[in-house]
Amino acid sequence: MFVHKFYVVVIVYFISFHFAWAEEKTEAGFKSYLTQLKQEATAKGYENAFLENVMANIQFRPTVVKSDRNQPEKKITLDTYLATRVPDWKVKQAVELYQKNQALLEEIGKKYGVQPRFIVALWGNESNFGKIQGKFDVLSALTSLAYEGRRETLFKKQFFAALEILQEGHTTVESFKGSWAGAMGQSQFMPTSFLAYAVDYDGDGKKDIWNNQADVFASIAHFLSSEGWDDQSTWGRQVVFREGYAGTHAGLDKKEYVPLSTWQARGVRRYNGNDLPDVNIPASLIMPDGKDGRLYLVYNNFHTLMKWNRSSYFGIAVGYLSDRIKRGY
Repeated sequence: MFVHKFYVVVIVYFISFHFAWAEEKTEAGFKSYLTQLKQEATAKGYENAFLENVMANIQFRPTVVKSDRNQPEKKITLDTYLATRVPDWKVKQAVELYQKNQALLEEIGKKYGVQPRFIVALWGNESNFGKIQGKFDVLSALTSLAYEGRRETLFKKQFFAALEILQEGHTTVESFKGSWAGAMGQSQFMPTSFLAYAVDYDGDGKKDIWNNQADVFASIAHFLSSEGWDDQSTWGRQVVFREGYAGTHAGLDKKEYVPLSTWQARGVRRYNGNDLPDVNIPASLIMPDGKDGRLYLVYNNFHTLMKWNRSSYFGIAVGYLSDRIKRGY
């Protein structure tokens, strides 16, 4: 009887919490929250006329909150992910766009120390080469997510960074569009990443990651260069196990970032079964789907890709697309 009553109490609590949340997150509450944000922005030195202009059309977007709260949890395999993210048609486009923009890409790659194929691979994975940038009003998305409350500090930080972008004149409030989470442009930078890494490569006074390919390419390259990219190395290689090795030392922890000779001794081999290269390069072993799935030795550049996106699936997709760009198919 006690257990039954306990569960009734728990269920009532969560039902009450759900309705309390729904009641609390209202248009009126959102308007009050915007007033608070405006006061904070004023305290940070933003002028009232500027704030009145850029905040005039901010609206509460419940669909944004719903997207954040209901992100898909379905488990997919790396094979499925790669088939979706790097299909042959995308490889074909990547190769064509690489060739079309080769002179500019090589110029930027040389300046920042990043192989152009990785710039194109990130461009393709993030926005399908600029075709899918998101159509959400960035300020409305960020303020709605901040108001929702679970990650208020994070999204308030992004909101104030977004104000800085507008004040610096890199885009207009009408054109300030992005994903439901506030990621922007062809590189899908969050506002804080924009402030840290976006580049005005053509010198027109704007860091235009929405429309200007030179700025997009340079911004991607600047991020990678700033986070430790090495253009004398690649990202990794697919491998197999031999001699009974079962991947005991897998993971991106730096303590297992050891030379290829160590992995050779443990029983790791090239994908074709041959010995690993006899070069003094440190690597990490990753097994995204466990020891029965695809296995990779990844290098420093993969660790840099993890700073862009913490998903190993994403990092592998970028590396895989870059390899196919290099092969030309």
